Amino acid sequence: MIVHTLRFAFKDGVSDEEKENVLTIMRRTAAVDSVVFSAVGQNLGAPDGYTHAYCVGIEDMAALRRYMHDPVHLAGDPQILPYLAKIAIGPDMSDDPAPDLPARILALHEEKVAMYPEWAADLTPLLGPA
Repeated sequence: MIVHTLRFAFKDGVSDEEKENVLTIMRRTAAVDSVVFSAVGQNLGAPDGYTHAYCVGIEDMAALRRYMHDPVHLAGDPQILPYLAKIAIGPDMSDDPAPDLPARILALHEEKVAMYPEWAADLTPLLGPA
C-alpha cells in the first residue's frame, strides 16, 4: 500500500464556497477506482500554515500509475491549483519494504511532469517543504 498525502492552504480571498468546491473536486479525485481509501479535510497537524490535507491509499505501483493519469485526476488539478497559496507533497509512506520504491515513485512523477509540462508549471510555484 502506498499512502500519498498533500497539505495545502488556500489563497487569501478565496471564499468559503470556492473552498468547498475545491474540496469537492479533491474528493472526486480521491474516489477514482485506483484509490482504496481517502480523506480530504482540515489539517490537524502542526501549525505550519497548511490548513487542509488530502490523503489517498493506493494498492501498488500499477494503481499509482492509473491514479496519476486518471482523467478525473487530470481534469481536477486545473480546477484546484488556481485557488491554492501553497502545497506540500508528503510525507508519503508505504508498507512495501522495497528499497527502490521511492525512486520508482519519483520516476512516475517525473514521467507525468514530462507528459504534462503545463501541469508542472502550475504546480511548481506552489510547492513548499514536505
